[in-house]
Amino acid sequence: MTDMMDTLGAAAKAASTALATATAAQKTTALNAAADAVWDARAAIIAANADDMDFGREKGLSPAMLDRLMLDEARISGICDGLRAVAAQDDPIGAVTEEWTQPTGLHIRRVRTPIGVIGVIYESRPNVTADAGALCLKSGNAVILRGGSESFHSSTAIHACLVQGLEKAGLPAAAIQLVPTRDRAAVTAMLQATDYIDVIVPRGGKGLVGLVQREARVPVFAHLEGICHIYVDASADLEKTRKVVINAKTRRTGICGSAECLLIDRAFWDTHGDILIRDLLDTGVEVRAAGDAAISGTVPAKPEDFGHEFLDMIIATKIVDGVDAAVAHIRQYGSNHTDAIMAEDDAVADTFFTNLDSAILMRNASTQFADGGEFGMGAEIGIATGKLHARGPVGAVQLTSFKYLVNGDGTVRA
Repeated sequence: MTDMMDTLGAAAKAASTALATATAAQKTTALNAAADAVWDARAAIIAANADDMDFGREKGLSPAMLDRLMLDEARISGICDGLRAVAAQDDPIGAVTEEWTQPTGLHIRRVRTPIGVIGVIYESRPNVTADAGALCLKSGNAVILRGGSESFHSSTAIHACLVQGLEKAGLPAAAIQLVPTRDRAAVTAMLQATDYIDVIVPRGGKGLVGLVQREARVPVFAHLEGICHIYVDASADLEKTRKVVINAKTRRTGICGSAECLLIDRAFWDTHGDILIRDLLDTGVEVRAAGDAAISGTVPAKPEDFGHEFLDMIIATKIVDGVDAAVAHIRQYGSNHTDAIMAEDDAVADTFFTNLDSAILMRNASTQFADGGEFGMGAEIGIATGKLHARGPVGAVQLTSFKYLVNGDGTVRA
């Protein structure tokens, strides 16, 4: 496995040198050609995905996880749209982010540069193959992709289309490589490949991210679990809130932006009663409720239900005494991913935004919008929950570093 990673790493390193000087037009051509290839190969991709779905069922994946794995023509169309959206974005490489002149006469520019080689380790979702490949290419980085064992066939089929795009644009095929094995030892080899990989991006559950953080010798952009909360303030509009809560929990339960905990202000409860919980129960959600929220039809919440990522038709809920209590709960149980407030009171919303440090904070909107595509990034490589370098949706711009270009005119230091 180490020999295989040496081969992949050396090829990626060489490709990264070529990508650093690739033109914006080449990258755009590669991504649009890849989108064409994915659409042309949609029947073959769906057939490959059927093999993965069979494997996932045999493995005992939950319905939510099988939903993450499944590809149909509509989702493949979405993959193509994502590739084209990334292609249409401005090229971040070479962009001047700051520029100034010192009293000494030195003119200084800070410009965006590629990071180099990025390793992406992900689970289940085969669309990440296209998203990660596209964003790394757009940002001038070579990438080594290690998809989950469940999505092996789908990811292989999509990767072949990305390579077609690279070749059409005259870019090295090794710019986007897929680890050609399900062997978990490949993950360990990637985490130790300090000679080749500049940063690792894990995208998956708590187990995967924890493994990467424990064992990586390569720097990591952490994409931790999405323990997303919705706090419903006394000032919340009832009809807005009913729509948002249902969407945030049920639109797709297997994604990291799915709401996992509902906090209801006692004053809202006193005014409107248990309507939000009834809505969830009527939609088929299992509500694990604590205290006064434990109405008929709910399941008594256990302590471990708070701070848990269900990724299923399950939500924890409790009643809290105002925004300060909600903030305290989220600080204790949240994962710094995405948290939302339903409130018409500006002061309460400001308190929520100021006192929480999640990567994404929302007001009067579903947590399911925690997605790079919905943020206008075309796609995302993940939602970074750390505080260094990249935070929140990681798009092409977040996959760059920078350097300083300094011009003088025979300038010497006194």
